[in-house]
Amino acid sequence: MKAISVHTFGGPEVLKLQYLADPRRPESGEVLVRVKAAGVNPYDTYMRAGTYGAKNPILPYIPGSDAAGVVESAGAGVDLKPGDRVYTTGTITGAYAELTLCNRSQVHRLPPGVNFAQGASLYVPYATAYRALFQLAQAKPGETVLVHGASGGVGLAAIQFAVAAGMSVIGTAGSDEGLQAVTREGARAAVNHKSADYRKQILDLTHGSGVEVILEMLANVNLSHDLKMLANRGRIVVIGSRGNVEITPREIMLREASILGVYLWGVPDSEAAQIHAAIQAGLYAKTLRPVIAAEIPLASAPEAHRKVMEPGAHGKIVLIP
Repeated sequence: MKAISVHTFGGPEVLKLQYLADPRRPESGEVLVRVKAAGVNPYDTYMRAGTYGAKNPILPYIPGSDAAGVVESAGAGVDLKPGDRVYTTGTITGAYAELTLCNRSQVHRLPPGVNFAQGASLYVPYATAYRALFQLAQAKPGETVLVHGASGGVGLAAIQFAVAAGMSVIGTAGSDEGLQAVTREGARAAVNHKSADYRKQILDLTHGSGVEVILEMLANVNLSHDLKMLANRGRIVVIGSRGNVEITPREIMLREASILGVYLWGVPDSEAAQIHAAIQAGLYAKTLRPVIAAEIPLASAPEAHRKVMEPGAHGKIVLIP
């Protein structure tokens, strides 16, 4: 099979297209999936660079956890058959490949009307958004949610979840196309974070009272400013950060605020089941609609890793084997 293989940590250039042996036949409780699309996530780039800490993979490895395709074969005790359309929420052997081996718990049926590119855009973005909003921030209908970097995969997922749950959403983006994507998905306001007064614009939208929840994609740049935009008892959920930041704890104290962090790989099984149920329900109800920014050939994985880290995102990048 064709697959992207990483033999040494480094920049995007270490992503090499190779012909590798197919994964072994699935054993009891396992599924072999023929991949039609694989999702590209920022955390994939951290793993590739060897900077993801405890989750750094053992070399060599095939990157990726999010894929969509059809069942190739299934082991004993599996309630899926060849040809079933599915998406993955993790794999055993890696998603950037023509075939991937998974545990049954990592494979979910892809609802009618959801294409493979969209299916490959589900797990990391939508699970992260749901956990941040509902399981950590405990956001409620009627609250105002500020989503930084709202035009990216996680940001758009968060908007869709929040709007469906009756929240008022303010999203930030850095391009006209991104701002349009934010409002198209239901945010009541989109603010360009490149504007010198964008924080004042956000506070003005709340009539000076601040927002109840902030989803933060770049904490090293924004966290200290976020604290000043929070309402009393406000919650910030850190989803992404690329460095250190200095904050004033008194800003937390004055608001009795909370700062929380998402680590998707540490989610307990019972809470993971809630996430998957919510995603499935949203897909069938059509309140969740993954937005695809680009479909890129598998061989161009280095380009995909560069693009996913560029500013101005407006949807999800997927690889096509």
